Amino acid sequence: MGDAQVQRGPGRGKFVTFEGGEGAGKSTQIKMLAKRLEAAGVRNVSTREPGGSAGAEIMRHLVLSGIGKLLGADAETLLFAAARDDHVRNVILPALNQGSWVLCDRFFDSTRAYQGSLGKVAPDVLNAMQRVTIGDLKPDLTIILDVPVEIGMQRAAVRRGSDAPDRFESEDVKFHQGLREAYRKIAADDPKRCVLIDATVEPDRVADAVWDTVRMHLFTPVTVGPP
Repeated sequence: MGDAQVQRGPGRGKFVTFEGGEGAGKSTQIKMLAKRLEAAGVRNVSTREPGGSAGAEIMRHLVLSGIGKLLGADAETLLFAAARDDHVRNVILPALNQGSWVLCDRFFDSTRAYQGSLGKVAPDVLNAMQRVTIGDLKPDLTIILDVPVEIGMQRAAVRRGSDAPDRFESEDVKFHQGLREAYRKIAADDPKRCVLIDATVEPDRVADAVWDTVRMHLFTPVTVGPP
């Protein structure tokens, strides 16, 4: 991770990641959580992967255009790793070390779900890329938004309108079903960090569940009340 270092202690911000399949509502829920945190007096930065920094946005364009798929899962994983390294060093760590919370749309769990579980990239390769790009940086909380595949794909279609589906939206139903199963396994395997939230209900109800989860995991009872 170059010269970027993970600082510890009470002054460090919290790192919250949002995961889930296509159409799960991650970007919507990040916006709603950001507003609630601001109302509670908590500085925060919203970002995304792939992307979030100048160099990573270039990689995002390459990945979503489908070039990574043409090169194969291992090469695609390297593109994600390059994007994450730039993103962590230039956006995530500086914000955390300055005391801001970081809300990120996807992080390393996406790589393990998409390229690992579905792309069959070897765990040793994923672990090596994780060591190089994020070191000991891990989210304080990961919220996994869970929706049935049919609902998620319908939402994704409405969101993009007349635009062509991207690299991952264009995959078939079997792919997206496998993705949902991969995320549910990630949540089951790491229950202290990951919380699975039903995202089939109205966005406001999902936002309430997200806020309750954040308060339970990251705030003490006297730190913050209802916004």
